[in-house]
This record gives sequence, structure tokens and C-alpha cells, in this order.
Amino acid sequence: MLDSDLAKLYKCTNGTKDINKAVNRNINRFPEDFYFQLTDKEMESLWLQIGTKKIKTETRGGRYKNPKVFTEQGVAMLASVLHTEIAIETSVKIMRSFVKMRRYFANSNEMLLNHENRLLVLEEALDKFKEKEIDKIFFEGELYDSYSLLIDILNKSKIEIIIIDNYAGKEFLDIIKNIDRKIIIVSKNIDLKLKEKYESQYSNVSFINNDSFHDRFIIIDRKILYSCGASFKDLGKKCFSINT
Repeated sequence: MLDSDLAKLYKCTNGTKDINKAVNRNINRFPEDFYFQLTDKEMESLWLQIGTKKIKTETRGGRYKNPKVFTEQGVAMLASVLHTEIAIETSVKIMRSFVKMRRYFANSNEMLLNHENRLLVLEEALDKFKEKEIDKIFFEGELYDSYSLLIDILNKSKIEIIIIDNYAGKEFLDIIKNIDRKIIIVSKNIDLKLKEKYESQYSNVSFINNDSFHDRFIIIDRKILYSCGASFKDLGKKCFSINT
């Protein structure tokens, strides 16, 4: 705002002279980002916009200079250093508004944190739901799609994969040999020679001989269980389903 407009707003008896006195007496309170003085070029542009040249600021000795322009901070600071009734009233209102804004933002931050926490809980719940929504039926001949889903399931693991399949053999070992996770294969038909050769080169798999299971399962990080209607070596050869 122009100093002349502020002089009217704050009802300064001596117009811009009071503004200049207030600034000069409290110069440390008015850094360069609080106010600036228009250049002649800026004055000319302003004159063209408002159609008058009568916007010079009067200083001591009756001299006239280009007007000062005050930023938002400068306008507020002026209200605190001027001694007119309206300036004092404005300063009090500014302080009250500042306190209200601070309380508002403090409450808003708390509300945002609560809102963010709710979103995180919702996101975690949705993630869990997504893990449970697999209910896929594959038809005979869908070799690629079935093995693609198998790879996606295995890649969900962060720590450990447990495979339960009585017919887990070379085809399945070829799939998991490059997976950098702890893998446990539970099967009743472990080929000992194949196991020995695999363990001589790879160390990511532990084998457990067990005949307690009929169906095929994949357990991811001991949290998510997938059941499969076909042996993993025969995926896509006949109609089957994978479910969680």
C-alpha cells in the first residue's frame, strides 16, 4: 500500500509526514522487505495508471520524494508504531488475529495428523484386503498367465517363502533358483540327487521331507497363504485355481 493511502487509513493528522516520522524513528523495525520507495520509472507507470501526478510524499522542509510502498508486514508494523487511535485499534486486532491463527494452525496440524493416521490405517486395511482378493481360475493352455501369477506371488515375499507341493521338482527349482529369499520346500517326493546337485550350487532352499499334505500351498512371510489346485510344475496344463 502507498504511504498516502496508509496515512488516510490510519487517520494521520499530518498525512505522510507522520508515516515518515514513524519509520525514521523505528528504522530497525522496517527492513527492506517491509517497505520500499518507488523509482521515477515506477512513478511514471503509476501515474499513467491512476491519471495523476499528485502522489509525491512530503518530507521535512517541505521537500517531496517518491512515495513509499509498504508490504503486508510493513502495514502491520506501522500499526504498532503509529499513535493514532485507529492505528492502535488495528494493531490490537492484528495481534488477536495472530493468536487466533496460531491456535487454528495448531488445531489444524493435530487434525491433519489424525487424518493422516486414519488414512494410513485405511491403506493398511486395503493392502491386507488386496492380498486376500486373489481368486483366479486358469483354463487349460494358460501356461504363461498361470506362471506369471506364480512369479508375482513369490515376489511379494520380503523374508521367507514356504512351498508345500509333493511334486516340486526340477521345473520348480528352475523358477526359484534366482530368488534371493529364504525358501523352504515341503514335499514327500524329494529327489535326493536333484537336491544334492541343487544345494551344491545354490543356498536359498531348505528341503523338508513330509507327507502330511495333499494340496499345494505357498506361504509368504508366514502371513499370507495361497492354495493351488495344481502342482506348480503343471500350471496351465489343466484347469485349476489359485486362491488366498
